[in-house]
Amino acid sequence: MWRDYGVSADDFYAVRPECQDVPKTRFKIKAGKTLSTRRWHAAFNEEGYLDIGKTLDRIQRGGIHPTIRGEVWEFLLGCYDPLSTFDERDQLRQHRRQKYAAWKEECRQMDSVVGSGRIITAPIITEDGEPIQDPIVLYEAEKRGDTSNPCFQNSEDDQNILMAEREGILGLECLDGVRKESKVTAPLDKKVIHWKLTLHQIGLDVVRTDRTLVFYENQKNLSKLWDILAVYAWIDKDIGYCQGMSDLCSPMVVLLEDEADAFWCFERLMRRLRGNFRCTEKSVGVENQLQSLASVTQVIDPKLHQHLEALGGGDYLFAFRMLMVLFRREFSFGDSLFLWEMMWALEYDPDNFTMYEEQDNSQEKNKAPRLKPKSSRQIGKFERENKRNKSKTPDSPLPISVFLVASVLKNKSSKLMHEARGLDDVVKILNDITGNLDAKKACSGAMKLHKKYLKKAKTP
Repeated sequence: MWRDYGVSADDFYAVRPECQDVPKTRFKIKAGKTLSTRRWHAAFNEEGYLDIGKTLDRIQRGGIHPTIRGEVWEFLLGCYDPLSTFDERDQLRQHRRQKYAAWKEECRQMDSVVGSGRIITAPIITEDGEPIQDPIVLYEAEKRGDTSNPCFQNSEDDQNILMAEREGILGLECLDGVRKESKVTAPLDKKVIHWKLTLHQIGLDVVRTDRTLVFYENQKNLSKLWDILAVYAWIDKDIGYCQGMSDLCSPMVVLLEDEADAFWCFERLMRRLRGNFRCTEKSVGVENQLQSLASVTQVIDPKLHQHLEALGGGDYLFAFRMLMVLFRREFSFGDSLFLWEMMWALEYDPDNFTMYEEQDNSQEKNKAPRLKPKSSRQIGKFERENKRNKSKTPDSPLPISVFLVASVLKNKSSKLMHEARGLDDVVKILNDITGNLDAKKACSGAMKLHKKYLKKAKTP
């Protein structure tokens, strides 16, 4: 029972042996701190009501044991109401699986590659909706004798590398080399054209995402990630698909075996983050958080803020990646999961989940009566601070991710002040933190800065 305590999370998320330069995970499973399977199951009563307050403190202290991580995340992200029964959650799970299956079938009708186990990695239609003959596609690694290096990290050159690797692989849309799709007999709807135009970008991103993991050596897992993102791109008419979403979705595919369950976990995460991906002709959604980061830094470290402004970095675009993909590039895979669950536990508040259900009203009426939360223990520490200081934050409270970035800048403040003579230096200094951050210390630093910020913030 206790034999895996003290071991690294790397033992659960195996890295391909040829990837020697991948940062090691710092997260350790610790008895008395990490939320164990026994503790998790003990938090439910006989009907299935979850006393989530018993789990939040444990997650905030030591994270979640990898064997139960997926099911705990479903509660942290608001997939399920802790004040629901086992039966209610089973019914809801089945309802959601059916709904996902219907959406996936709708997508499959538009393009037969969806659900086929294959992945599109090049445009299949023109912007006018005309089909492109012989597009480049991803063949199974063992089928095409893939000798590409799986260990390269995402960079500005990734797309060029990938396209070069696939040079000469033409006309292979299906595993048998034949694209089974009927000819276009009528002009495609604009929404369908827009969706089809994103499919190859999803494919290019999927084959770059977490390539160091043994898990993604399996073509089935790659196609599962691609299918989820393709379906999400179709149902989210406003945002669709944007680069970075594959980094957010990948952990759900790793942790949750059922594809539909992984989809709904990702969908709930996107409810929190989709504003970051909202783009207009004049702005990108994440700019709001970058502006908030500038405001926080100006309050807690005005000299650093002035220095960054003098270097031309007052827009804080150098922190763009950290906020967009929640530090996925700054931490190892295992540590990024540890960081996320601590963040979600600290931010947890049932009031923030506006909708747990998609079921109809007749089913809603038959639900068992809800229990009321016993105390503020049902809310994470970060949210408790926000509620206590509501008068100082009249607008929507800032997410903990902003304070995490502020904490990183604060820790690097001296180096930035003395060594950064331009924005290139700022980027280099921040890039050096990759693999060298401690997730727990980062969360602790974010909490301290949050309190300091609220203390210094002026009451309207």
